[in-house]
Amino acid sequence: MIYTKKTPWTLILGIIMVAYAYLVNAGVLEPLIKYLHTAKLTGEMVTMGYVFGIIAIVVGLWQLAVKPKEGGADYYLSTIGGLSFIMLLAFVVKWGLDPLMGVMGKALLPTLGFNIKSVMNLNYVVMGIIAGIIVVNVFKIPSWAENGVRLSRLGLKTGVILLGTLYSLAELAQLGRMSVVLIGFFVLGSVGMVLWMGARRKIPNSMGGVLSAGLGVCGVSAAVAAAPVVNAKSTEIAYTIGTILLWGVLMMFIFPIVGKALNMGHIQFGAWAGTGILNSAQVAGAALAFQPDGIETLKVAEIFNITRVLFLPIIVLWLALWYVKREQTNVKANLGQIIIGKFPLFVLGFILMFALSSTGIFAPPQHYKGKFFDNSEAKLVKKDKEGKVSSKLLKDEEVATLKAEADKIQRENQKAALGRLMENKKIMSIGDDTALRGVANAKILSKESNAILKKAHGAVYHTAAKIKTFRNLITWFFTFGLVGLGMQITMASIKQAGGQPLIIGSVVGTVKAVGSLIVVLLFVHETI
Repeated sequence: MIYTKKTPWTLILGIIMVAYAYLVNAGVLEPLIKYLHTAKLTGEMVTMGYVFGIIAIVVGLWQLAVKPKEGGADYYLSTIGGLSFIMLLAFVVKWGLDPLMGVMGKALLPTLGFNIKSVMNLNYVVMGIIAGIIVVNVFKIPSWAENGVRLSRLGLKTGVILLGTLYSLAELAQLGRMSVVLIGFFVLGSVGMVLWMGARRKIPNSMGGVLSAGLGVCGVSAAVAAAPVVNAKSTEIAYTIGTILLWGVLMMFIFPIVGKALNMGHIQFGAWAGTGILNSAQVAGAALAFQPDGIETLKVAEIFNITRVLFLPIIVLWLALWYVKREQTNVKANLGQIIIGKFPLFVLGFILMFALSSTGIFAPPQHYKGKFFDNSEAKLVKKDKEGKVSSKLLKDEEVATLKAEADKIQRENQKAALGRLMENKKIMSIGDDTALRGVANAKILSKESNAILKKAHGAVYHTAAKIKTFRNLITWFFTFGLVGLGMQITMASIKQAGGQPLIIGSVVGTVKAVGSLIVVLLFVHETI
């Protein structure tokens, strides 16, 4: 173990975080917060700034006052400096760089014709890794922070565990045999093809393992889950993430063009995008680009995307067995011993959280990522302690605004859904909500009417409080872990790896995209 070195930096970082929380709470940073549109995040800015800042201050004072001793407690205290260092950078990424990309994306939209943040996926995932890479290559990691940086992968593992809360068996029952068969074939096929190509091109087994999980399953989460099983280096995880994001951007443009040229239906294209595109956000982007006047395509793509996530434990088991056989060629692999010895506990944590989510303990059984439909009076009309009533039902003037533009809508299902909305002053079913979201996405009506439709959607869809908390925690654990991951990637290690991952990723991605297109055209019709 490496033990504590006396440093004032743990204390200084704590003071900086507390000072930031104070400035936010006092309203001093309000102009910046308003510019970045992060007002809804001020609560977590204050809370997290004070909590992590005070912890760093207490530990920093202890380290300055007490002589370090070689022992377990001293080692773990020595990680606080590095963890605070990463956390401060995570604050910059989550509250600064990520929203700044959003502001820039909207500002450049009229000039570029597309939102650079969504298309290039310039979110906290990319920003976190880039921030870490800049720090380690430009400024270097200070010695007092090294212990904390080594523990940063715990953040990624914890994020994977919490991902299990967003899905349930109720969703699995609705996926349909076609999605399970199609995804299963191409997930397993992609993983096998990457491993085969990796062996032929002589890349390290660890690189092949993590790349196969990322390309075969669901991108970042799968790469993180597979990494400890195959002893992957930080550079190899970064290469996998970079390959997935670059390939996803390219496919997000190509898929809708090909889909329209082949006159694909909504279900066909959703199945193809959910199978052939690697990154979840880019799956959604391609689906909306293909059908801007509705969300039928998006819903199908999301179903196939969920199926990919549920294959994660199977792939991790496969990679555990494969890796041991490749690395220990003179030892007969025992499947039982490998499962017990190599299967990561945090993936078991993912399975456990998935099982708990299926019981309805976190959200109603029919939820999707914590959101559920409920248009009951109890949800839409509230009465406070003083007896004052607040209603989320549409007002008479809002109904009148919609009536004045109702003739603009041509699709019968959308007309009927709008009629029921105006009559009841609330969305009456999930099907009606789907139809009206299509109207809003297509921008058929005026901005005022679209705002009313979005308000009506928000009134009947609710996010379970527990899932909302889990989603926020997932974002933070991944932000923290990715910043730390970036801090372990040097330019020398990137040069040493070469361009093999991108070559393999491009070949496998092309085969997966073309192969899934052929299968979808042959076997998937407008009803699954």
